[in-house]
Amino acid sequence: MRTPKRLFMAIVPVSVWLSSRRWLNHVTRPVMRGLASATMRMRNARPQSTIEGIGDEWQRMFPSRKGVPITRVENETVYAEIRIPCPHRGTGNVDGCYRMMEYDRKMLERIGGQFVVLRSQAEPGVEVCQVAMRKADVSVEDLVPAHIRAKATPPS
Repeated sequence: MRTPKRLFMAIVPVSVWLSSRRWLNHVTRPVMRGLASATMRMRNARPQSTIEGIGDEWQRMFPSRKGVPITRVENETVYAEIRIPCPHRGTGNVDGCYRMMEYDRKMLERIGGQFVVLRSQAEPGVEVCQVAMRKADVSVEDLVPAHIRAKATPPS
């Protein structure tokens, strides 16, 4: 059974509302993880043993693979994009994006991997999120998350 697109898109505004409010972080994290758990139960998510399997299984959790295409697989890393328009787009609220993406981090834990947002739609001028996934036992220290990179980059 595919996750109904309307149901998936209905949780986005709630997720954005929660993640936009730092003072609700104690609620946002468990809500995002709960939504991910519900999606995984509905879609019957299975742990994967290969990096390709991890990427495919993450992609399968969405209503349409076209909205979350895998762009390449190299060096034990799956690179993908999230093309689904995000209400955080262009707001500069990369911390809110990080809180919202707890959904994906929870899914990757179950699937057997790790999830890092490299570029966020919340950054000015960015129209698609660029993400990376690795197996749970492979270091992600060389991947700089968007919410950390954006703080370190001075405004132009």
